[in-house]
Amino acid sequence: MDRAERAVRKQRKKEERARRRAAREPSILVQEFWNLPNMLTLGRIVLIPLFVWLTYEADPLDSLLAAAVFAVAAITDIVDGYLARRWNLITVVGKFMDPLADKLIAMAALVMMVRLGRIAAWVVIVLLAREFIVSGLRTIAASEGMVIAAGQEGKWKTSLQLVGIISLCVHYEHWVDMGVYAAPVNFNKVGQVLVYLSGAFSVWSAVVYFRAFLSMLARRGGGGGEQKA
Repeated sequence: MDRAERAVRKQRKKEERARRRAAREPSILVQEFWNLPNMLTLGRIVLIPLFVWLTYEADPLDSLLAAAVFAVAAITDIVDGYLARRWNLITVVGKFMDPLADKLIAMAALVMMVRLGRIAAWVVIVLLAREFIVSGLRTIAASEGMVIAAGQEGKWKTSLQLVGIISLCVHYEHWVDMGVYAAPVNFNKVGQVLVYLSGAFSVWSAVVYFRAFLSMLARRGGGGGEQKA
């Protein structure tokens, strides 16, 4: 077999492999990834470097822009969840990425607020510890085929934390005119109060989660179920 014939055979094999790759069905995870809710979730993760950059020096303008970026991320969190339920696009990828994106951007925001001296470090430690504890309990519960559902106190914690972080991002005193009332507002003080309240709700919700987890273990032998927390 001469060199030219070997080259032709090699080229044919390459073309055959290329045809097989083109005809191959994409994996289930790849198919699930490419939908609008998951793209919005990915967008929240992509916003994190921009947010960190805006909060690095954090002059008044950058602080407002950082608050706007965080607010956009919070809104997309609501929108992607609504679209996933409305269009029946709840996927394994989405279940992993959505809480991950929420925790990453919240963690980045809280760490940057500590760096800027806008919030006490111990509050952030409490909030992050709560997330690790609850995530661990949920993982163990899932391994036992049980679900610990989010309770009202957890939703209050999330709402207070999000609004508090936005206020901390704004930070500076701005004149606020609400029609019937106009006055300068110290957004850092407002944000601190809200984040402290979210810390209290975090501790409360962690206790409720732990009690629900213990209750779940106590009745594990009696069959599966769902505990509210």
